[in-house]
Formats: sequence, C-alpha cells, structure tokens
Amino acid sequence: MARILIVEDEPDVMLLLENRVRGAGHDVISATDGELGLELALAERPDLIVLDWMMPKLDGIRVCELVRHADPERDIKVLMLTARSQQKDVDRAYAAGADEYIVKPFSSRELITRIGALLEGEGASAEAPQA
Repeated sequence: MARILIVEDEPDVMLLLENRVRGAGHDVISATDGELGLELALAERPDLIVLDWMMPKLDGIRVCELVRHADPERDIKVLMLTARSQQKDVDRAYAAGADEYIVKPFSSRELITRIGALLEGEGASAEAPQA
C-alpha cells in the first residue's frame, strides 16, 4: 500500500479520485488547493502525488517544481491530472518534474493503472507523449 496525496480543487473530482485510489488499496491524503498540497507533500512525504494544474493559491506546476527542489533526493512520483491538453502544456509539466500526465476527462481504470506503473518504477516521464 502506497501513501498518495491528491491535490484537486473540484469536490466531485476529489471524491471520485479518493474513492478510486482507496479502492485500489492505497492510503489517501487530500488537499483542495496548491498551498495546502505543498505543505502536505513536504510534511507527509507521500509516495505519489496526483496533482491538478489549475488550482487556487498555487498552481500544480509550481507545486511540482517546489516539491522537486525541496527534496531532490526523495523520489516522490508526480502524476499531473488536468484539463490542459495542448502539447506545450504537457511539455511544461514534464519540464517542471512531472512523471506522468493524464488529461481530464479521464478513465478511472487508466488512472489506477498509471499509478501502479509509477509506483513500480515504470513511469513514462523520460519523454512527453505525443498529442
């Protein structure tokens, strides 16, 4: 069982994510804005962060950058889950340190599969996917 931080500002999406991730057997920590997400990422040291891009207080790209810079030795996996679908956005997320990128709307099955792959060290971050 992994400890997963979900940072998402939409209540319905958060509830869906929490239910799916818990249903896959993981421990879940949640935050509804980027500032709280960053605090929890640094304090709780999750194994993986599911991170929205567009959020109040601090956007997901900045959260990802700050997590990467705060503890470069710790390999916290970051999965960006966002409505931003342009290739420049995907590239920016990977440049900020994301390990995986999923565009909303998303398949719950795909999300859980990609979380599992990241936790097993099979992420796709070496190269951004083609749009």
